[in-house]
Amino acid sequence: MDKLFKGQQIIPTYETENSMLVLGDTFQVLDKLKSQSVDLIFADPPYFLSNGGFTCSGGKQVSVNKGDWDAADGWPAKHRFNRRWLHRCHRILKPNGSIWISGTLHNIFSIGMALEQEGFKIINNITWQKSNPPPNLACRCFTHSTETIIWAKLNDKKAKQTFHYDLMKAENGGKQMKDVWTTSLTPPSEKTEGRHPTQKPLFILERIIKASSNAGDIVLDPFCGSSTTGVAAQKLGRKYIGIDSNDGYIDLSIRRLKKCANETLKIG
Repeated sequence: MDKLFKGQQIIPTYETENSMLVLGDTFQVLDKLKSQSVDLIFADPPYFLSNGGFTCSGGKQVSVNKGDWDAADGWPAKHRFNRRWLHRCHRILKPNGSIWISGTLHNIFSIGMALEQEGFKIINNITWQKSNPPPNLACRCFTHSTETIIWAKLNDKKAKQTFHYDLMKAENGGKQMKDVWTTSLTPPSEKTEGRHPTQKPLFILERIIKASSNAGDIVLDPFCGSSTTGVAAQKLGRKYIGIDSNDGYIDLSIRRLKKCANETLKIG
């Protein structure tokens, strides 16, 4: 997959025939990808909610702070950040490709505007309803039990995004699939190799990848974290590129991808 990069070659931290992990600055790595080289992008960018508050995890009060990468420096800086990485994603996405972005109220509205400013058209606004959200400790507002996942394509009349409507309908009992998806938080069985603070359930990524890509397609995650995107892509016969600036999360991704590969070999 190194042929996807232009000029100076990227040196991946981990690479197999169908998966690649790159430790580095997302902006710099995206700049080295060739134009219109990626079929599907899933991004779970910083939510910018590390504000000194508290939440509940495992029945205990814990800090919401996840690290410097999740700290906000005012909304103008947040919005500039979103436009920068989306601008690069627009260049590398194929005409029939699409991008999915997960977020909460802390960042998703900026992302929605940035998408339109950078030449994308929003297709759907998916609401992920969490069946077991953490309780609201402050008791000053409603319990936060949802996240938004925006699905968008290039804003070009000739751009026809891949969508497996019939498959989604079949998986929904023969009825049109709606834009509210309900599932639990990421189960412990998906965290055996380590933990990431915003790790998504495999169920969500498998649905996204099955809905809007084909076998053999290239799936990119520019903020890959624990690489749930990569595990889902690997299971579904897609190729995967994951980028992260945190070496600990890249190591976690490697462990998860290796475990998935070993399980696939056992099944085969």
